[in-house]
Amino acid sequence: MSGYCDSAPGHPLHGPYHDGEYGFLQRDESVLFERLLLEINQAGLSWETMLRKREGFRRAYDGFDVDKVAAYGEADRARLLTDAGIIRNRLKVDAAIHNAGVIRGLRASHGGFAAWLDAHVMDGDARRDKAGWVKLFKRTFRFTGGEITGEFLMSLGYLPGAHRESCPVFERTVSAGAPWSQVP
Repeated sequence: MSGYCDSAPGHPLHGPYHDGEYGFLQRDESVLFERLLLEINQAGLSWETMLRKREGFRRAYDGFDVDKVAAYGEADRARLLTDAGIIRNRLKVDAAIHNAGVIRGLRASHGGFAAWLDAHVMDGDARRDKAGWVKLFKRTFRFTGGEITGEFLMSLGYLPGAHRESCPVFERTVSAGAPWSQVP
């Protein structure tokens, strides 16, 4: 996504995201859930649309609180499907609720979402590649095809490519502990 390094700087929405979030390792469960939810909802739309609607998503999904979203019922689904501040797509809403439940379950099995991601960086003796991640995500979550999974993981530093090496932000992502940059 090296083109993003050319177009994002100076843009009111893309600039701060590019410079301070994209490609940086995150550990907080609500941040990870937010990123997954936004990537799922971005399918078929522009990332700028997602950045513009980000606060609407934050409000609609209770600040990306996994426990609250996992407990959503039919009234919450109906509310979300009429909320103009988010993407009103039944499959994406259902995926958000289902995936919140999966993430909640990862606490018991792995100690949390971040620990689950860390536990799967390696695939046997080799670093897990995008195809391996996609296969794992499709088995684990809903609405996580190749592009969604790839962008989610790249945006968090689990796959390389968020910044080209000549981008001023590149070295900060590496020094912040981007998992793809760590030698096994």
